[in-house]
Amino acid sequence: MEVQLESPGGLLRQLKVRIPAENVTKAVEQRLKQLSSRAKVPGFRPGKAPKKVIEQQYGASARLDAVSDLVQKSYPEALGKAGVNPAGMPKIDVTAEAPGQPLEYTASFEVYPEIALQGLESLSIEKPSVIIQDSDVDKLIDNLRKGRRVLEVTARAAAAGDSVNIDFEGKLDGVPFQGGKGEKVEFEVGAGQFLPDLENGIVGHSAGETFEVPVSFPEDYRAEELKGKTAQFTVVLHEVKEAKLPSLDDAEFLAAHNVDSEAGLRDKARTALENERDKAIRNRLKSQALEQLLAQNPIDVPKALIDQEIPRLREDAASRMNLRNVPPEKRDELLPASLFEQNARRRVALGLLIGEVIKAKNVQLDAARVEKALDDLANDYEQPEEVKQYYRGNAQMMQSLRAVSLEDQVVETLLAGVTPTEQPMSLEQLLNPQAQA
Repeated sequence: MEVQLESPGGLLRQLKVRIPAENVTKAVEQRLKQLSSRAKVPGFRPGKAPKKVIEQQYGASARLDAVSDLVQKSYPEALGKAGVNPAGMPKIDVTAEAPGQPLEYTASFEVYPEIALQGLESLSIEKPSVIIQDSDVDKLIDNLRKGRRVLEVTARAAAAGDSVNIDFEGKLDGVPFQGGKGEKVEFEVGAGQFLPDLENGIVGHSAGETFEVPVSFPEDYRAEELKGKTAQFTVVLHEVKEAKLPSLDDAEFLAAHNVDSEAGLRDKARTALENERDKAIRNRLKSQALEQLLAQNPIDVPKALIDQEIPRLREDAASRMNLRNVPPEKRDELLPASLFEQNARRRVALGLLIGEVIKAKNVQLDAARVEKALDDLANDYEQPEEVKQYYRGNAQMMQSLRAVSLEDQVVETLLAGVTPTEQPMSLEQLLNPQAQA
């Protein structure tokens, strides 16, 4: 077998293979021999038809099968001879296969890029410095109380934080518009479910009132005909409910959080916030390290790997958008590949670079770290042992956990020896980057 490797450009490679004619002839004869033993030819008993008759009736298909087998079996050997590692399945074109002549084919494929890591010693990292304040603890406890609130009907005027039940109809220049009408709609005033003007316009009104509220639509509103316009809404307020929050010494409320005092609740809330802060800081450091790894090591990415990544991203998006039950062809139409190509390219490039760091720095997966990650994950549930047992019984989920743990080890390797610049900020700024801006 003769093998010739060509590089047309970029990551594309063409492997030209030539198999001697005698090998092809032998493969065809073996195929015919197999067929003759079970071929049913009119006028002959099974397996007794003359060779020439078998060749006339089955020669073309036998040659086709033999050529296919030769290509399939010779391709891995040809790759070994050429010393090349494909990054995806090949496109194979048979260029010559006439009887009595050598078999020739060309396999086209992409290879993995050659990576020479750069810039690992010059990472510039900003590390958030966040002190948990009493006000942060107070805010979390308020949210916990709101989670167990009880709504009670009140006769007073509506205020921010109340739950209201309304009918509404909006008109633009006296004409109703699509989506501008609702009946028996219940929502919390000030929660941002509707435009601010509409929610604020309900404040100060009581159940049983009908009133008008002017509502201005923003310039970037999704409905073209409403952008920058002001509509008049007629609102019928049916009911106002006041939120009653449990007191901090309410035994049932404290028991629901496995504490028996306000002090215990505050300690638990502070610990939870510290854990959330530490996790967010680690994520910030990780994001910076990986982004700089990408920026300082631009590489070509095999299209075959991008094409493999896009379905995974599409599946994740479909899950978040509750489109899992949508027929595949319709889902692909709603979520075309072009939406995910850039992110897929980034993820593949990052994966290749992380793999190179693992090889260059000899990073070994820490099994104890995987167990700790599983413990941390399971502790967020009421039955942690059942969660851990479920994970251990699912090979795919455990593999994902190992991959994340190994990636974290890579980040720690990248950050080793780097002195981050402290960046003081509030907890709100850390957890909500928009607030920092």
